[in-house]
Amino acid sequence: MSSSTVDPADPVFQLHRGGKMAVVSTVPLTSRDDLSLAYTPGVARVCEAIAADPMLAHDYTWASNTVAVVTDGSAVLGLGNIGPRAALPVMEGKAVLFKQFGGVDAVPVCLDTQDVDEIVAAVTALAPSFGGINLEDISAPRCFEVERRLDEALDIPVFHDDQHGTAIVVLAALRNAATLLNRKLGDLRVAVSGAGAAGVAVTRMLVAGGVDPDHVVVCDSKGIISAHRPGLTGIKAELAELTNADGRQGDITEALRDADVLIGVSGGQIPEQAVAGMAPDGIVFALANPTPEVHPEVAGRHVAVVATGRSDYPNQINNVLAFPGVFRGALAARATRVTDAMKVAAADAIASVVAEALTPEAIVPSPLDPRVAPAVTEAVAEAARRGGVARA
Repeated sequence: MSSSTVDPADPVFQLHRGGKMAVVSTVPLTSRDDLSLAYTPGVARVCEAIAADPMLAHDYTWASNTVAVVTDGSAVLGLGNIGPRAALPVMEGKAVLFKQFGGVDAVPVCLDTQDVDEIVAAVTALAPSFGGINLEDISAPRCFEVERRLDEALDIPVFHDDQHGTAIVVLAALRNAATLLNRKLGDLRVAVSGAGAAGVAVTRMLVAGGVDPDHVVVCDSKGIISAHRPGLTGIKAELAELTNADGRQGDITEALRDADVLIGVSGGQIPEQAVAGMAPDGIVFALANPTPEVHPEVAGRHVAVVATGRSDYPNQINNVLAFPGVFRGALAARATRVTDAMKVAAADAIASVVAEALTPEAIVPSPLDPRVAPAVTEAVAEAARRGGVARA
């Protein structure tokens, strides 16, 4: 964007001038005694204690409540590969959401590299300053390897929110939609449109949460992912092994034939006749932003429950429902990683917030609901303790 396209009177630009966050002190610095305690000579005693026992950093530094929000700027919102500087306003936004909804301090880290090895090396080198790593807006398929390698290398939680945050909220929403329609997750036939970061994570999360993988069909831009399709490698080959037991082939219309659920995480448009081919009392989550794969009003002609990623329609699937509480819970438990059990616990907690007042227009809480983050925090921390990955 050139400077000529910046409108100083635009309230968006007014809000962003100077950035959306700042560093503030948590201790007084008004006297010589204050200085001697907070800095030299007093600080040296704390440094020596941490050198003797590195785990004390959780008690005597900000690391116990601070997350790095890391991106390479390669897949920013719907803007694509716009680079690290242009990604910074989004990472600042993510950081203030962490603080507002989870009480977690977060620092934007925008890396000027899109090389997997360099990203892993940079984040590994930065890790001692943080209690967790939130990967953000890194394009697929590199994001899978970056997360896997960091998860193996570090003893703190690593969480790619574009994958897992979305997947957690999708599972929560599907639990409540199924309950509302008197259905069981294990009986649902699910079509996932999109095999990128979100599509892969959603598929795995649904299976972890109780959906039968044999009843799941995943589509990419070339159609249904199947063991019969030649040339599949990596993640897509794994999806072919995990899902589509019937060996369906064809396009999204075939994938949706008699399906109970459509989950769109692709950005591609899905024709109305394909939705019309779904089973009665269906569920559509059309999550592409700003343009859903199926317009909510169109989907509503054919299914019982519709959700989108937008705030101007009911049932917004927004990952802000997940990530603040997930990290707050993981940090509280001093977890070494985020497990599938912790993600499922987060989904259950989100679903439980509105479980007593379900309607077709309210299967998930509002992102502004103050009950969400505490519920997720408690559930995730407990799951970390039960799963043996907690150190507190």
